[in-house]
Amino acid sequence: MSRRGSPDVPGGNGTVVEAACDESGSDGENLTGGNTDVFAHASVVLPQESAAGYIREIRRRIRSPAEEYKANHLLREKHRAVLEWLLAPSGPLYGHAHVHLVEKAFFLLDRTADLLLADPGAAAPLYTEGRATFSPGEWREFLTAANRMLWVRSGASPGEPAEPVEAFFGTVAALRRAYPGTAVAGVLERFGEGRSRAHDRRTAILAGRPPVVPALNPLPSSILRTAAHWSGGGRPVRLAHDRQNMLTPERIAWIEEAARREGIGLTGLRLVVAGADARVQLADFLAGIARRFASDELNGAGDPELTALLRPYTGETAVWGDAGSGARLGAAPVSAKEGRGGGEVTGPAARTGSAL
Repeated sequence: MSRRGSPDVPGGNGTVVEAACDESGSDGENLTGGNTDVFAHASVVLPQESAAGYIREIRRRIRSPAEEYKANHLLREKHRAVLEWLLAPSGPLYGHAHVHLVEKAFFLLDRTADLLLADPGAAAPLYTEGRATFSPGEWREFLTAANRMLWVRSGASPGEPAEPVEAFFGTVAALRRAYPGTAVAGVLERFGEGRSRAHDRRTAILAGRPPVVPALNPLPSSILRTAAHWSGGGRPVRLAHDRQNMLTPERIAWIEEAARREGIGLTGLRLVVAGADARVQLADFLAGIARRFASDELNGAGDPELTALLRPYTGETAVWGDAGSGARLGAAPVSAKEGRGGGEVTGPAARTGSAL
């Protein structure tokens, strides 16, 4: 849970805390056309023996013949009592778990504003004014164009624009003509300042120099936020993370270097097989539950009782643009850049960790 109500977080006196991690809602760099609108990164700090016991208790209570349990088992209405037990203040995770939430649309705008303006703070007014001004179809078209511009592989598939940078600026120009004099038009006008930066980035990608850490993948920055949470107060932390193809040795090195630059006490990141680590299985449950609850709140379909149970686990920071759902989830918004670690690096910069 958040440190604001956690009196029993281990790791005092310089002892290294090991947090076991997993995610839910990953669609890679596809932030607009994937299966989910929320990404959740969960972590659990418990002894292996305790975690294994809780997994056995979940299985005993659910009594499903499935060999592998997932969050969907707990999210079924008939197992609501088990879900409430898991998250309750008297339950096994309270005080020992944390969730970092990412609203994908806002994350995309944050990365776009950072590339074009070096100002992720511009994402908030663009998000608010854009949703209020554009039609739903125009909003989706704008987000899709931004996604294609930043997507490393964009332009390589049939049906995609061959030049996603110019396609994006064409969309921006059309929206400015449609809504002259509005607040959102002023933000869009500023994007022209970064046209050359966008082309330079695209040129580097086409020349075979893609970023080590793709701008649109929320996993690396979420890992840094998780490490920052558990290392608060000067505690050293080590992360045991479910295996992910995205987490190559080069990217793990980037994350560890970014943590050192920011003063986060991350001592290492190792990959584990979820089936062999009960703590990671619990993190998998929590990530899937949090993603579902957060998505429901974002879309106006939240269950107040369940959201209240999740709220103590959400972090002091989240990459979240929607103020109403964010308040209900207890997620204090922060941009990906302000949250640090959300940038991408290319070429020689990859060795120093400098952001693009």
